[in-house]
Amino acid sequence: MAFKVGLLGLGTVGTGTVEILRDPAQRHPLLQELVIHKVGVRSLDKARSLNLSADLLTTDLDAIVTDPEIDIVVEVMGGLEPARSLILKALAHKKHVVTANKAAIARFGDEIFTAASEAGVYVLLEAAVGGGIPVIEPLKQSLCANRINTVIGIVNGTTNYILTRMQTEGGDFGEILADAQQLGYAEADPTADVDGLDAADKIAILASLAFSGRIKLSEVYCEGIRQIGAADIAYAEKLGFVIKLLAIAKRESDQQLQVRVHPTLVPKTHPLASVNDVYNAILIEGDPIGQVMFFGRGAGAGPTASAVVSDILNIAAILKVGRGQVTQADGTPLLDPLLACSHQHYCTIAPMSELVTRFYARFLTQDYPGVIGKLGTCFGDHQVSLESVVQAGIRDGLAEIVVVTHDVREGNFRKALDEIQRMTTVANIASVLRVL
Repeated sequence: MAFKVGLLGLGTVGTGTVEILRDPAQRHPLLQELVIHKVGVRSLDKARSLNLSADLLTTDLDAIVTDPEIDIVVEVMGGLEPARSLILKALAHKKHVVTANKAAIARFGDEIFTAASEAGVYVLLEAAVGGGIPVIEPLKQSLCANRINTVIGIVNGTTNYILTRMQTEGGDFGEILADAQQLGYAEADPTADVDGLDAADKIAILASLAFSGRIKLSEVYCEGIRQIGAADIAYAEKLGFVIKLLAIAKRESDQQLQVRVHPTLVPKTHPLASVNDVYNAILIEGDPIGQVMFFGRGAGAGPTASAVVSDILNIAAILKVGRGQVTQADGTPLLDPLLACSHQHYCTIAPMSELVTRFYARFLTQDYPGVIGKLGTCFGDHQVSLESVVQAGIRDGLAEIVVVTHDVREGNFRKALDEIQRMTTVANIASVLRVL
């Protein structure tokens, strides 16, 4: 039995996917039953490293998603459109879909999975989060007996690379970002990475799977790393922390979740503190399993293509044994509930003002006696308990004061900061970061 694959896109990930499919030796034997039927590209004339016969390539992407011979459509184009429309059209024609497109899934997942459910087909997305790190299917299958309490991870390699170099070299964000762009680790427009948008897409997907509900991306709090300076890296080091851009989804109560992305001071003893450079890691905590961590390269042709092909094999295996072809009363296929994403309700996400966490803050103030006392009084008036207050030195003629709090309610902490900002003795609130 041969399963025919239609590929949308032949960029880095598409090329890696074709290379695996065309070289099945010493891999899973089911790979030998997968046939590349058509490959959709933007231009037929572009020079390519792959030697593909001309009859495989087409610029007519609609023809791929409607081709009655194709069993599985693989979307590795990226972007929102035409990827979304092509995925929906493939589903309407009862094609199973494999995608690496975290942006499309995070924004249009409700529409896509509803369409898949109605058509009785699968949408698998292992490559959408963490590159080659297997985390999507473990959440859906291996860990499904657990009550998941927390998913926390470093899911963007670009920002982790920048922060690692800032930590090891003491450089500033701007200069290291420019260097990362020259080396190809950061895009010419780095907004999605450094402003946390890419990580927000990914944690929305992980939270949806972990907590069995849909996530509204607009409700995911998102803060990037542009404001992190060399001074913050140095103070974190002195206090026993490293700074990481964390994506966090946590069960706040039976009714509410926290879902957020922001730079965070991570204790050096924490498992995520030693995840450096372009590597990703995702730490899952559940009952009864405890903590499980997934670690590896979060991007690149090889790792991402590995995840894409694993999804293709998953679908092919199900079709081969007939599980995806048993019909329900209405005639639609009976899908494997451990692979299909069938939850319909939206999770309630708690507002950030209700978050209880520790904070690090750095102030530049006039060097007058009693400034630290005024800061302490203001924090106390807003029920913010301080763990430590240190006058770190003088910077540009101003006293630099570093504060670390105990666990406090974010709403109270922000009210205190608003009052402190209005003090005539406070020149600037230079930095505010949460502490894990």
